[in-house]
Amino acid sequence: MRTRGRMVRALAPIVALAVIAAACGGSDDDAADEPAAASTDDGGSDDGGADEGSSDAGGDDGAADDAGSDDGGSDAGADEAAAGPSGHLKISVATFPNSLIPPNAAERNAINVMQQIFDGLTHVTPDGEIVPALAESWTISDDGLVYTFQLRDGVTFHDGTALDCQDVIDTYTIARDPVNAYAYVYETAEPSCGSSDLEVILTTEAPDPLLLRRLMEIGITSSEQAAQGLAAWEEQMIGAGPFKVVEWVKGERIELAAHDGYWDPQFPKVAQVTVYPMEEESTRIAAVQTGELDIANRLSADQAQVLNTTDGVSLLSYPTDRVYYIAFNNLTSGIGEPTEDVKVRQAMNMAVDRQAIIDALFAGNAQLSNGLITNGNLGWDSSVGFYDYDPDAAKALLAEAGYADGFEIGMACPNGAYTNFEQVCQAVAGYLADVGITMANGGIEFMESGQYWELEAEKQLPPLFGDAWSTNLGEAVNRLQGAVIADASYAAWAEPTITELIDEIATTVDTDERAALYGELHRYMFENPPFIYLYEPQTFEGVNDRVSGYRPNAAETYHLKYVSVSE
Repeated sequence: MRTRGRMVRALAPIVALAVIAAACGGSDDDAADEPAAASTDDGGSDDGGADEGSSDAGGDDGAADDAGSDDGGSDAGADEAAAGPSGHLKISVATFPNSLIPPNAAERNAINVMQQIFDGLTHVTPDGEIVPALAESWTISDDGLVYTFQLRDGVTFHDGTALDCQDVIDTYTIARDPVNAYAYVYETAEPSCGSSDLEVILTTEAPDPLLLRRLMEIGITSSEQAAQGLAAWEEQMIGAGPFKVVEWVKGERIELAAHDGYWDPQFPKVAQVTVYPMEEESTRIAAVQTGELDIANRLSADQAQVLNTTDGVSLLSYPTDRVYYIAFNNLTSGIGEPTEDVKVRQAMNMAVDRQAIIDALFAGNAQLSNGLITNGNLGWDSSVGFYDYDPDAAKALLAEAGYADGFEIGMACPNGAYTNFEQVCQAVAGYLADVGITMANGGIEFMESGQYWELEAEKQLPPLFGDAWSTNLGEAVNRLQGAVIADASYAAWAEPTITELIDEIATTVDTDERAALYGELHRYMFENPPFIYLYEPQTFEGVNDRVSGYRPNAAETYHLKYVSVSE
């Protein structure tokens, strides 16, 4: 039985933002820029250029056996590797993970934990380079449809069994179960075994320029684990990644330990990792100040400034390739609602003063969004404008659409999932109320994030709901496939023009041609918005000085096998 979250009445925007600004305590905008000097900005800078590596990664990357030898620039010496992992790393995630297996980990926080447990055939380094992982090499056929991978010999899973081709096939089979949120991801290629137990063949129906990059998140489990079924996989989470699950106390902590049989003897560098789900930002900040955490993520610009004066803690800042939005639902609950009219959707974009939200809630540390393709992505069209805050024009459009008196509509948002997002949703609702669009059921429906992702996957959220989508590909195709394709678990909107363009993008190997298609889609989705586009934020993290080797990036992806701690 599902319970509904508490109801919060929408605030008028001036009141909401005034209260928010007061809570911020008058942060210094100049001071907020100081952390940018930390060596993190380059972690995300490769996303814009990562696309070319994926389109010709075929023969060239397949020949790069040596690329996997240091997996992203490890400087570990032979003595350190021989000594083995040591120390205890303590990190936070900002939500309660719903699942830790690849086809069901709902969002970046859950995926970040999952990727420490499961390795894929390939790995994408913090610099955005595709390198070998469970597969030591690969080749791609001339027509771009057949990928032949040579698995590493001697790889063992956490259950002690050895990796071979059948494990890959059985992983694809169990992950394709339609009850899984990301079952569709495993439909993009058909696995088979080649001439030996260590040869895997993935065959695609059309060229897929980003397949090698996506394979990082297609973590492989053992055939023995797969044979036990999905419920057992959710409980045991057997992978071949650098860390194995020791204990998951749901709602409290996840205990990981170094995988003694990990295929790369250089990694991991720490013996134990504890992941603490902490929805409250103030709790994460306090914990990193006292040393209870080594890494605290998703901190706001204003509150994080206290870490600038905390001994033994560094404050890092970097841009994220993540778009925040309020989704319009035309697949389930939004059918028959006024938001099916494009003029209404345009009006709602004009009704929200997004810059005021950025200034009040993020001390200016975000940029306005005008689509799901960001200015760091392949194909971003600089000629596409932004929706100006213009409530009078919004009211005029609503009147043209037949809603001069406004209307009432339901809206939901998650608790604790994203920095200050509850306040963002309240401010958005307040601005909408100013043009006559009010929230049904007494206000925004807020709920715990795990429940929220479940209802979103089942398409049971109201006609409006808030969310965000990141990408680690350097281009937006996976974000688009997840957000505006009808079959995708977390999508709320779909229409033929968008679907056709995304399908064409996904199979266009030539980078320039793909960029042009992205530009066409960018313009279309601005003029026919499936979302109220909000912002793309700068994020802040607090990191204990005893941590080394930590390289955050624009996708907010944790690569913990590279991290070490001094005692």
